[in-house]
Amino acid sequence: MTDTILQRCETRNLRMTDQRRVIADVLQQADDHPDVEELYNRASAVDPRISLATVYRTVKLFEEAGILAKREFLDGRARYETADREHHDHLIDLQSGEVIEFVEPEIEALQEKIAAKLGYRLKGHRLELYGVPVKRGSE
Repeated sequence: MTDTILQRCETRNLRMTDQRRVIADVLQQADDHPDVEELYNRASAVDPRISLATVYRTVKLFEEAGILAKREFLDGRARYETADREHHDHLIDLQSGEVIEFVEPEIEALQEKIAAKLGYRLKGHRLELYGVPVKRGSE
């Protein structure tokens, strides 16, 4: 990612209010996959005038502009990450809700092999694994 969310908004000529700038900055700083409620909590801590409705509208605007990607995991919450990220897959901890990003070349190669075997050229995929932590000494 070579530019910021704010720069991508400006490149797409989105009207950037002060509140949208705060939301863009909060998203830029996120190292997780926040949902709208979490984005609201973080943004309203910076600017208490930001409403939940403003966060919803801004996230929708950013998603429609191709700046954010929506991810929906089994917990029913829509979460967001920047849309131009390098390809990665997700492991979701069913106990804590933590989303762990990973890239595994063997999985990537196997998916290509399966697609080719079935007569297809892969154009994209999304892999989500769901699990619970294994306690040492038991499974």
